[in-house]
Amino acid sequence: MTYLLPSLMLITLIVGIFSGYPVAFLLGGLSVLFMFLGDVPLASFSLVTNRVFGSVLENWILAAIPLFVFMGVMLDKSKIADNLLLELEKLFRGRPGGLGLAVIIIGLVMAASTGIIGASVVLMGTLALPLMLKRNYDKTVAIGTILGSGTLGILLPPSIMLVVFGDVMQVPVGDLFAATLVPGMMLASFYVLYIIYNALFHPHKVPANEAGDAPPMKGVLLRVLRDLVVPALLISSVLLSIVLGIATPTEGAAIGAGFALLLALAKRKLSLSTLLDSLRSTARTTGMILFLAIGATAYSLIFKRLGGQSMIEDIVASFGVSPYMVVLGIMVLIFVLGFFLEWIEISFLVLPLFAPVVAGLDFGDSFASQGDVLIWFAVLVAVNLQTSFLTPPFGYAVFYLKGIAPSNISTMDIYKGVVPIVGMQLFGVLIIALFPAIVLWLPKVL
Repeated sequence: MTYLLPSLMLITLIVGIFSGYPVAFLLGGLSVLFMFLGDVPLASFSLVTNRVFGSVLENWILAAIPLFVFMGVMLDKSKIADNLLLELEKLFRGRPGGLGLAVIIIGLVMAASTGIIGASVVLMGTLALPLMLKRNYDKTVAIGTILGSGTLGILLPPSIMLVVFGDVMQVPVGDLFAATLVPGMMLASFYVLYIIYNALFHPHKVPANEAGDAPPMKGVLLRVLRDLVVPALLISSVLLSIVLGIATPTEGAAIGAGFALLLALAKRKLSLSTLLDSLRSTARTTGMILFLAIGATAYSLIFKRLGGQSMIEDIVASFGVSPYMVVLGIMVLIFVLGFFLEWIEISFLVLPLFAPVVAGLDFGDSFASQGDVLIWFAVLVAVNLQTSFLTPPFGYAVFYLKGIAPSNISTMDIYKGVVPIVGMQLFGVLIIALFPAIVLWLPKVL
């Protein structure tokens, strides 16, 4: 009976989530309800207020979130990828899969520039999908390529998800940025191999563009470099300043937001309406994240006061399985939750409960410190959470693409295209789990 109330608290939360009630208010409401049910002294609840106005609202790391969101929105408004797609395709003129490879490269640029899934998927769907269908690309291959490269934005820095992870897990954001670069490029290489495989064995699915004479390669290369240099400078200035410790995440985000504003001005895309739209979008996203952070703070504090953390640790210990099996179980849970919840909700629910458990496991000589374990676990969760944008019934990237796709693209076509991408993402989770050096090498070097 010791763990009756924390068990009920978890069950009630799960039932409430499936009821469709806003998760932020659900978390806050349950914390108040179970505070009275558990006879927790009212004075203890003041710790929630102290945490909200201390560790949450006064946390300078979280101030990076609106700045990164604003940077991403302004870069989207600047249309940095409009010319780049066609110029990149010309580099692969006459070769099957050339347009698909160009889409993946653009997806990488947008992922590292904006860090916003909605912006990347809508942009790639608007620019690339009609062109790929016009070139007689197989629908599932075209859709999978766009969604795979579009969802890289939540993993590659400057991802707002990594900023949230850093705050929740008390891990340096710069280390997380460095740790996700190699896994992110690994996933992008999987998508490239997917296109190359189809080009070699199923060329009719990714036909070459043979229309017209190929332009001089020198001119194409110059135009590609011209279109790439500005976003490359922006990305490198932000990432290097943070990863090398020259600037804090908030200062780096401010640099990026300022550069994005100047880029929009230079491209004559900055107007009062554009600025106001960007500010509104930034406020909505930031407000959603902060409300969830406040609700999750209250929930986790009361849950732990009722013995919830000890309950989870005792359950893990009772199974007597290896630490890697514990991590596997958590990964399966996150994958299943991704069918029904957004990444932000999963982050605030799962990480505070399971990160301390994983940090306390004995992995032998595989890790030099507890901090390495947390970074490795954070990247596993981050790669896993990419699937939450693609899996039914609430795969938001699927809805984004369906909203702007031509009428001959059905929802079932999109889900068929998603299957190999989700498989590659889960394979990436497995590779990272088996070889932690993929994650830890770059942070140690830097």
